[in-house]
Amino acid sequence: MSEQQALLEVKQLTREFPAGESTVQILKSIDLKIYSGELVAIVGQSGSGKSTLMNILGCLDRPSSGSYQVNGRETRELEPDELAKLRREYFGFIFQRYHLLGDLSAAGNVEVPAIYAGVEASVRQQRAKQLLTELGIGDKTQNRPSQLSGGQQQRVSIARALINGGDVILADEPTGALDKNSGIEVMRILRELNALGHTIILVTHDINVAKNATRIIEISDGHIISDQPNVPEQQAVAPLGHESKTHRQQKKASAWRSVIDRFTEAFRMALLAMNAHRMRTFLTMLGIIIGIASVVSVVALGKGSQQQILENISSLGTNTITVFQGRGFGDNSKTAQAKTLIPADAEALALQPYVDGISPSSNSNVTARFKDVEAATTVNGVSEDFFYVRGMQFSEGQAFDKQSVRVMAQDVVIDSNTKEKFFPDGSDPLGQVILLGSVPSRIIGVIDVQKGMFNSDSLNVYLPYSTVLSRMLGQSNVRSIIVRVKDQYSSTAAENAILSLLEQRHGTLDVFTQNSDSIRETVEQTTATMTLLVSAIAVISLVVGGIGVMNIMLVSVTERTQEIGVRMAVGARQSDILQQFLIEAILVCLLGGVLGVLLSLGIGQLVEHFAKGTLQMAYSTTSIVAAFVCSTLIGIVFGFIPARNAAQLDPVDALSRE
Repeated sequence: MSEQQALLEVKQLTREFPAGESTVQILKSIDLKIYSGELVAIVGQSGSGKSTLMNILGCLDRPSSGSYQVNGRETRELEPDELAKLRREYFGFIFQRYHLLGDLSAAGNVEVPAIYAGVEASVRQQRAKQLLTELGIGDKTQNRPSQLSGGQQQRVSIARALINGGDVILADEPTGALDKNSGIEVMRILRELNALGHTIILVTHDINVAKNATRIIEISDGHIISDQPNVPEQQAVAPLGHESKTHRQQKKASAWRSVIDRFTEAFRMALLAMNAHRMRTFLTMLGIIIGIASVVSVVALGKGSQQQILENISSLGTNTITVFQGRGFGDNSKTAQAKTLIPADAEALALQPYVDGISPSSNSNVTARFKDVEAATTVNGVSEDFFYVRGMQFSEGQAFDKQSVRVMAQDVVIDSNTKEKFFPDGSDPLGQVILLGSVPSRIIGVIDVQKGMFNSDSLNVYLPYSTVLSRMLGQSNVRSIIVRVKDQYSSTAAENAILSLLEQRHGTLDVFTQNSDSIRETVEQTTATMTLLVSAIAVISLVVGGIGVMNIMLVSVTERTQEIGVRMAVGARQSDILQQFLIEAILVCLLGGVLGVLLSLGIGQLVEHFAKGTLQMAYSTTSIVAAFVCSTLIGIVFGFIPARNAAQLDPVDALSRE
């Protein structure tokens, strides 16, 4: 008759630990077989190696040498996730200090192994409630560990060990932290589980606890010195109602549902951890909040300033080209002094198909007088099209017409500054005669307040250019010609055509142009460059914030090392641990991103309230979406290293840290 195959078997197993420059051998050439259905007690004094042996049997630790097989399967070469699968499928752990997760309820703690095993949600919830009821604490399912007594917490630990079946239950000093009555009750439960077919391995230094076993193994100084069968005293036990392990069936969820359940668990634990450490979470977010708010605000301010400047340029005339005498500003050559730019040039240009409006322009500085008030004023000689070319609006009266230009009429249009200066009492200026130098002129219109970028407190009045040239300057040439280009024509093409026409008329190229589109492009490029520069500075604060996230997450991993060990002991994969801490880092950064955007919007409201139109912020969906993408990437990049460190912890090391 063939020998029964051992459920757990170790051969020539040793375990060594580094101690300074040398090593200490805790287990020395252990040979051991444990069969299905046994209740084995491993006894020994502290430091004898019994807990180390239990950790290796439960796949929480690896032997330094030798062989360990679970149901005939060699564990030495298994990957961490394969060992986690073994812990989910074969083992249930009962710890002396319970190792329950403080943020979860009793039922939540029991369900954790089933979540990692992919058990359907309704099945695991019902199973957890059933187990807790059978163990006598069915009314405590929603209580947290801090609300339970030691005996009740150990029952939760037993239920957690059974949720996936628990073929092999490893109990490390299961009564060590309990009072006498609670300890007796826990041992009663373990004997009953053994009677139902579970293999129980007890690790204890208490010989009275060991007497409950059917086999007692004594270990001393890393050697098994005794392995004897034992006949426990017959003690009455109340049936648990727990079904035999040989008949249990767990309904598994589909693969995608299992992934969702594990993600949901990781997400929930991340939220619980953030809530449990609210101040730390907020301080972690602070760098992200400041960084995101800075970037969004700077981009909004740059875009708003650009829009404001471009609006101001547009108010000076949309798509305009101004022609000047000479080859450039500051040109004192003979070409500039030739003064060949004349009104006839404007008349020739007006006939071109791309011209929408045109006005010669000359100016003179004079003293304006009305009654007993006088002030320095700029007189602008322009044509009847000038006000259309410049996009000016009238608050009162109207512009002069072509006939006024032809007859050199002394009709004047004044700006709002001039009106305030000479008519401060609000009286009607229309029809009044104002003396401009020695030229009396009748006011026929008032220009509305202009929002141009060159606005100032200076006084400007507008006369027909023919009047200014003949009655004030005594010359025939004009300072410049302003051309408004039709929208359907290219501004650059029109500019080249203007230069070509004037070169033909003058016999040489003695003029230059200033294109409003060129100014617009320069403004756009300059503001974009400045926005990019300041944004780059703001991004530095994001990087600093990301480093803060990483540091705090590293601290979090250290603080929660024991929780990580518990989750690994009940079957969590490395990817499950990685996912949990990565989700937490991303959530911190995303929430920081939301608060950063809200802070930026608040800053925008303050700017709008206090700047009184001198500054404006233009928020774009793109910058806000980019802020969220940026904060997510920060969470992924700077959260990955702490999350990976957590996932790569050895279960036994994690569990041993306080």
